[in-house]
Amino acid sequence: MTSHLQKEIEILKRKLLALSTLVEENLQHAVRSVETRDGKLAEAVIRQDPEIDQTEINVEEDCLKLLALYQPVAVDLRFIVAVLKINNDLERIGDLAVNIAERSVYLATQPKIDIDFDFGEMARKVQTMVNRSLDALVNMDSGLAREVLPMDDAVDEMNRNMYDLVKAGICKEPKNTNGIIHLLSISRHLERIADHATNIAEDVIYMIEGEIVRHRVEDYLSTCEHCPPSD
Repeated sequence: MTSHLQKEIEILKRKLLALSTLVEENLQHAVRSVETRDGKLAEAVIRQDPEIDQTEINVEEDCLKLLALYQPVAVDLRFIVAVLKINNDLERIGDLAVNIAERSVYLATQPKIDIDFDFGEMARKVQTMVNRSLDALVNMDSGLAREVLPMDDAVDEMNRNMYDLVKAGICKEPKNTNGIIHLLSISRHLERIADHATNIAEDVIYMIEGEIVRHRVEDYLSTCEHCPPSD
């Protein structure tokens, strides 16, 4: 039974990695569509979402099947539980990429908005978090996963600052209020993606080490001396 379970786990791992690739690519395209004001690229992101949703369902069904058929324990059980959680976070990142793309479709039809929101910097930070958390998953590298945890604070701060920028922007350009609100929504979606990337990193640590690190990010702010800059 053990050999059969290990084969099924390898298949499950490949399916999860395929889902992570789809999600990361869709996020990249959503970000690019905002930067380049490319409505067609944004629409392509939206069309891709059903495939991501179906893949997420398939992975969840496979996890439940393994739990029912093999009743795994120890490391194997921990792996399957972590996959269930990571699978859900990936699907949510996919949904948020679609939300960004929907805002992008609208913004592509509007005049460029003069607001001091560095979308590119925020998007790069978020994409770095997603990339590193998924690299940690692919390479089963808990050290790399730990590097992701403290990076969330910078994204949170940028999102908080966005509210002040929005108020100033609406006062300066009231005719562009709708577009400015769409930019605020994009900032919020990016902040939520960063949260999900953090969740994935935490689950990778759990998968490898068996340690639950949720709600303990502050521990790593003082101990992660060798973490590279988040930008």
